[in-house]
Amino acid sequence: MATRGSLTYLCSRWPLFYGLRRQIGLLMFLLHVVNMVGGQIRYSIPEEMKKGSVIGNVAQDLGLDLKRLRSGRARIVTGENIHYTELKTDKGILVVNERIDREQLCGDVTPCSFSFEVILENPMELHRITVEVLDINDHAPVFPNKEKTISLDIGESAAVGVQFPLQSADDLDVGQNALQDYILSPNDNFILKQHANPDGGKYVEMVLQRSLDREQHPHLSLKLIAVDGGTPQRSGTVNIDITVLDANDNVPVFNQSVYKASVMENTTKGTSIITVNATDADSGSNGLITYSLSKTKGSAGNIFTIDENTGTVSVSGQIDYEKDRKYEVRVEAKDQGGLTGTSKIILDVVDVNDNAPVINIMSFSSPVSEDALPGTTVAILNIKDADSDKNGQIKCSIDGKLPFKIESSLTNYYNLISDQHFDRESVSEYNITIIATDLGSPPLSSSTKLHLKISDVNDNAPLFDKNGYSAYITENNSPGISIFAVSARDSDWNQNARISYLLEDTQVSGSPVSTYVSLNSETGVLTAVRSFDYEQIKQLQIVVKAQDGGSPPLSSNVTVKILIQDQNDNPPQVLYPVQTGGSLVAEMVPRSADVGYLVTKVVAVDVDSGQNAWLSYKLQKATDRALFEVGLQNGEIRTIRQVTDKDAVKQRLTVIVEDNGQPSRSATVIVNMAVADSFPEVLSEFTDFTHDKEYNDNLTFYLVLSLAVVSFLFITCLVVIISVKIYRWRQSRILYHSNLPVIPYYPPRYSDTLGTGTLQHVYNYEVCRTTDSRKSDCKFDRAGSQNVLIMDPRSTGTMQRIQSEKNILDEPDSPLELSSVTGQARYSVPEEQAEGSFVGNIARDLGLDVARLISGTTIAVINVDDEDSERNGVVKCSINSDIPFKIESSLTGYYTIVTEDVLDRESISEYNITITVSDQGSPPLTSSKNINVKVSDVNDSPPKFDQSEYSKTVPENNSPGLSVFTISAKDADWGQNARVSYFLEEKEINGVAVSSLVSVNSENGVIHAVRSFDYEQIKWFEFNITARDAGSPPLSSVATVKILIQDQNDNPPQVLYPVQTGGSLVAEMVPRSADVGYLVTKVVAVDVDSGQNAWLSYKLQKATDRALFEVGSQNGEIRTIRQVTDKDAVKQRLTVIVEDNGQPSRSATVIVNVAVADSFPEVLSEFTDFTHDKEYNDNLTFYLVLALAVVSFLFITCLVVIISVKIYRWRQSRILYHSNLPVIPYYPPRYSDTLGTGTLQHVYNYEVCRTTDSRKSDCKFGRAGSQNVLIMDSSSTGTMQRIQSEKSILDEPDSPLEHHSVDSSFLSESAFWLKNFPPSS
Repeated sequence: MATRGSLTYLCSRWPLFYGLRRQIGLLMFLLHVVNMVGGQIRYSIPEEMKKGSVIGNVAQDLGLDLKRLRSGRARIVTGENIHYTELKTDKGILVVNERIDREQLCGDVTPCSFSFEVILENPMELHRITVEVLDINDHAPVFPNKEKTISLDIGESAAVGVQFPLQSADDLDVGQNALQDYILSPNDNFILKQHANPDGGKYVEMVLQRSLDREQHPHLSLKLIAVDGGTPQRSGTVNIDITVLDANDNVPVFNQSVYKASVMENTTKGTSIITVNATDADSGSNGLITYSLSKTKGSAGNIFTIDENTGTVSVSGQIDYEKDRKYEVRVEAKDQGGLTGTSKIILDVVDVNDNAPVINIMSFSSPVSEDALPGTTVAILNIKDADSDKNGQIKCSIDGKLPFKIESSLTNYYNLISDQHFDRESVSEYNITIIATDLGSPPLSSSTKLHLKISDVNDNAPLFDKNGYSAYITENNSPGISIFAVSARDSDWNQNARISYLLEDTQVSGSPVSTYVSLNSETGVLTAVRSFDYEQIKQLQIVVKAQDGGSPPLSSNVTVKILIQDQNDNPPQVLYPVQTGGSLVAEMVPRSADVGYLVTKVVAVDVDSGQNAWLSYKLQKATDRALFEVGLQNGEIRTIRQVTDKDAVKQRLTVIVEDNGQPSRSATVIVNMAVADSFPEVLSEFTDFTHDKEYNDNLTFYLVLSLAVVSFLFITCLVVIISVKIYRWRQSRILYHSNLPVIPYYPPRYSDTLGTGTLQHVYNYEVCRTTDSRKSDCKFDRAGSQNVLIMDPRSTGTMQRIQSEKNILDEPDSPLELSSVTGQARYSVPEEQAEGSFVGNIARDLGLDVARLISGTTIAVINVDDEDSERNGVVKCSINSDIPFKIESSLTGYYTIVTEDVLDRESISEYNITITVSDQGSPPLTSSKNINVKVSDVNDSPPKFDQSEYSKTVPENNSPGLSVFTISAKDADWGQNARVSYFLEEKEINGVAVSSLVSVNSENGVIHAVRSFDYEQIKWFEFNITARDAGSPPLSSVATVKILIQDQNDNPPQVLYPVQTGGSLVAEMVPRSADVGYLVTKVVAVDVDSGQNAWLSYKLQKATDRALFEVGSQNGEIRTIRQVTDKDAVKQRLTVIVEDNGQPSRSATVIVNVAVADSFPEVLSEFTDFTHDKEYNDNLTFYLVLALAVVSFLFITCLVVIISVKIYRWRQSRILYHSNLPVIPYYPPRYSDTLGTGTLQHVYNYEVCRTTDSRKSDCKFGRAGSQNVLIMDSSSTGTMQRIQSEKSILDEPDSPLEHHSVDSSFLSESAFWLKNFPPSS
C-alpha cells in the first residue's frame, strides 16, 4: 500500500519536474521501487541519418501494445544532455531526434554506440535500448598544410637510398573508410616507402632511387596523394617542390700519403719540423683549403701544432723519448664545402742521454754467514736506464777493493755475489757502494750503498790467557772455597763466544778429579770440593776445557796445577821415650857422670813440612833444673854439672817439643831419671813413686780451662763496653754543634702484596748510606728468598714483584739465507685507477699458489732441457708423493722444489727426493734425479728428564766428593741444540746454600757430595737441577732431586745411669735379706742413631760373683738370681756392656759397684781403701772451683745488667713509637760525611724497604762499622739529624737490625736510620 501510494503521489507530481530536477527525482524514485520488470534491445543505424528517421519499433520489439505505452506514460531517460532519439508512443517507434556524427560521438573508438532507458508506470517497467552508430565515408584524407608546398633542398651528391620523411595525412573515418594508401606522382628519381605506426596509422618516406643531377634537372615538382578505402573513395593531395643543390665532389688531395721526419727529444717549443701540402680541383669556396691535426690518442695533440694556412708542423710541447719513441700524427686538409683529405705524419724521436741509471734493491741478505762460499748471492739488484741504445746500456761496478763482484742474470738484473771467503773476526761489516754508469755521451751514473753485516760462524776455539796455570791453596780449607779462576777468550761473537768451562775427567790418586775440585761452567771458578791435607796430597794437576756455544762447539784445554800449601796442623810426635801410661820407664844416670853426660835423647818428628817441621826442644819442668839441660835442636838431655851424692835419686823432667809453625804446636814428654849406681837402689827409691790418677788430672785441667775461658770472656766484655762508650762519646762530640733539627715523618702504611706477612703491624725500615760507603754498616747478602717487594722511591705506582733472568742470546746470530727464484709477469693497467684496484693474480701468473707466497721455502732450483721440439720437447716434472715437498714451474725450463708442510727433524731428519721428468712425445721418454735433503735442526725441543722427581739414598759419614747420583736429560734436537748442561738452582737448606752440600757436574750430570752428611743433623733435603741446552735461545727444564740421608751406626750408646763419676765411688745397697729377683738397680742408656742402630741390648761382662746377679737383656735391670747369703762378699763389682744392633755394632761399658750389707757403716768399713784423699789435689780443686764460681758470677751479673738496660731503652722507644707526631724530613744542601773519610765525590742514598714478611727479608744488617753517616729520608723535606739506634725486640729473629731511640741533641751512634712506623689508627 505504501509503495502504491508513493507511486500515485509521484505520478500526480510528475508534470512539475523538468530537466535536471526531473532526472534526479526519477532516480530517487527508482531507488525505492521494489517490484520492477526489465528488458533490453539493440539497434544499428548509420551516422548522419535525418531527423525523424525510424530507428526501430520499440513496442513490437519489447512485446508491448500501444495502450500500455500510453497508459504507462512511456518515456526515455538518459544521462546525456543531447537526446539523439525520440519515442513515439502513439506508434511505438523510436526515431532520430538529433544529428548523429560518429566522429563527434566516439572519435576513433569502434564500435560506437550509446544507450538509454525506457520507463513505464503502473506497473513500473524499465527497459534498456542500445543504439550502435555505423561509420560512413564522410571525411576525405587531409594533409596538415595542404595549401603549402613541401620544399626540399637536396644535393646532387646525395647517395641513392637516402630517405626523406614527408608529411602524413589525417582521415577522421575509421575502418575501411580510413586512410589506406599514399601515391607519388610518377618520376625517375624517387619512390615512396610506407611505414605503420604502433597506433595503426601510416607515415611515408620518399627514397632516392636514382642520383640527382643538378645540371639536367635543377628543379623537380611532385604530388603526394593520400586515399582512403571508402565508397565512394576520397583522397587528399599536397605538392612537393625539390631544388637540386650543387655538390663539392672534389676532395683535397695531399702530395704524399705519408710524411716522415725526425725530431730530437727535448727540442725547444716553436721549432718547425715539416710542411705538408694538399690541392682541391673544385673552384671557389670549395677550392679553399685549411689544415688541421686530427684528434690523436695520447699526448701528441699537445706536443705538435700545424699552421692552418701553410701546413707547417712545429713543436708545442715537451718531447720525451722515454715516454714516446715515435709519434704518428694524422693531418687533415678541408675545403669550404666540407670535404676533407687526410695524410699521416710519422715523427721518429731521436734519443738524448738525459736519464741516469736507476738502482732498485730487489733483495738484500744481511747478515751473511762468514762461512758463505765464494759465489754466494748477497743481493739482487734491478738497474734500469730509460734511455735507449748506448744511452741505455749499463755498466755496473763496485767502488773500492771489496771481496765482491757483480754478475748479470736476467735483463736489467744483477747479482751481487761474494768473491772470496769472509772472516768476521777481521772485518765484521762492509759498506758496499754500487755504481751504475751508462754508455751515453756524456755518460751518466748513479750509486747506492749497502751495509752488509757478516754473521759469526764458530771458527775460532776459545784461547786461554796462559798455556798453564798454577794456583795455591792452603790445606784444611773449607769445602766450597774458591781456589782460582781460569779465563779464556773467544774471538767469535754472541753464542759462539759464550764459553763454558768443563773439567776433564781424570784420576788423581785413584779418585776422579771431580771429588777434589768442581768448576763453575760459566765463570771458570775452581772450587774445592773437599778439605785438602798436605800430608796426603801435595799437588793436583787438572785439565780444564773451555768450550764455546757454537755448533759444532770448539774447545781448547789448559793444565792447572794446584799446589797444596802446608799448614801447621800436626803437633810433633814423640818417638822416644815411649809414653807407656801407668808403667814407669826411667833413665839411669850414674853418680859418677861428669858435666855434659848424655843421659838420653828425646826423638820427635813432625809430619808437616818446611818450617812447620822444624823442631826445638825445651825443658819445661825438672826436679833439679841445675842438673840437666836439653839440646835446643837435637833434644839431647845432658848434665850441666857434676852429679853429687846429694842429688835425689828420683828426677822428673818435662820436655816440650815445639815446631816452628805459626801458630806453633807442641808436644810434651815426661822423662824419669834415676840417679843411682845400681838397679836395686833404683827399685828401693821408686817403690813409693805414685802416679796421679787420671780423674784428678782431668778434673784439674778442665777447671783451669774453664776458669781461663770465663775470665777471658768477662775481660773482653768489659773492654768492648768501655771502648764502645768512649767511641760513642767521641762521635757525639764531633757533631755536637750541629744545628740540623729533625722533624719526623711517617709515610703511608705498606704491606706485603703476597699476603704472607707474619706481623700484624706494618714496619718500614729505611737505611741511608752516605759517601763514606766503604765504612757502611749495611751488608747485602745474596737473596735467600724470592718474595722481595721492589719499590722505587721516586714513583707513586703500586709495587710489583720482579723476576729477572739473564739471557745471553739477546742478539740474533743466525744469518738470513737468501733463496731466490726469478720469473717474469707483465700487466697492463689503465691510468688513474683507484687505489686497491685489481691488477692481476701474480700467484697464478707466476705459477705459484698462495701457500707458496706465504710460507713455501725453496730448497732447490732445477733446470730441465729437452732438445726435441713441439710436443716432444714439452716436459712434465714430478716428485714422489710421500714427502712434504712439491715441485713448481718458474721460468721456462726451470722448476723449484718448495716445502708444502712443516718439517720436523725429530721425526724425519732427511728426505730422498726422486725427481722424474717425462716428455709428451710418443713414446714418452723419461729421466730421473735423486736429491738428498737433510733437515737442519732448530732448537724447538727442551731437554727432558727421565723423571720429574728423583730420590737417592746416601749413607751418612760419606767422604766429601762422593758421587751420589747421576741425573740425565735427553734433548730430541741435534748437535749444539742437543748438548745439555746441568746447573744447580740456588736455594738454602737449614740456613746454608745447597751448593755447600752438593755439586753437579755441568757436563755429565753427576751429583757429588761436597761435605760429609750427618743423619743426626739433617735427615733429607731437596733441590732442583736445571738441564739447559746450548741452543739459541736456550731451552731448559727442571727436575727435583731428593737426597735421603741413611743412618749409619756411628754413635755408641750413652749411659745415662749409673753416672760414672771418676774417682769417687757410687755403690748400690743390696740387703742380705734380698730374695731371688731382687731389683738392685737399672742401667739406663740411649743411642742417638735411629732404627735398628738404636736398639740396645745389655750384657753382664764381668762380675765379682757371676752366680749372684744377672742383667735384663732388653731393659738393663740388674736383679739377683739367688738368695743372698752371709758368705757373699760385701764388695761386688759388675761390668755391664750396653751394645746396639748396628753393623758393626757399637757398645759402651759401665761399672756398677754393689755393696751387699744391711747397714752403711758396714759398707764404709769395707770401702775405705777406695778413697784417695790427697791434700794437695783437694786444695787445688777447691780453689779452682771457687775462682770459677766468682768469675762466672761477675760475668753473668754484667750480662744481666746490659740486658736490663737494653730492655729499659726498648720500652722507652716503644713510648715514642706510639707517638702521633708527624715527621717531615728536610733535605738540606748536599752533605758529605763529617769525618772527611768518604771515598765518593757524590752523595749516594741507599734505601731498603722491608715488608711485613720480614722473616724472609733478603737484607741483613750487620754491626755498625762506622758512625760518620748523615741520615736523610729521600721522600721528605725536613732537616737531617743523627738518630741513635738500639736493639728492638720487635725485629724478626733473623734480622739483627738495631733500632735506637731519637735523641734531639745528639747525633746517631749507628750508621743506619731505622724508621719504625706503626699502623695508622
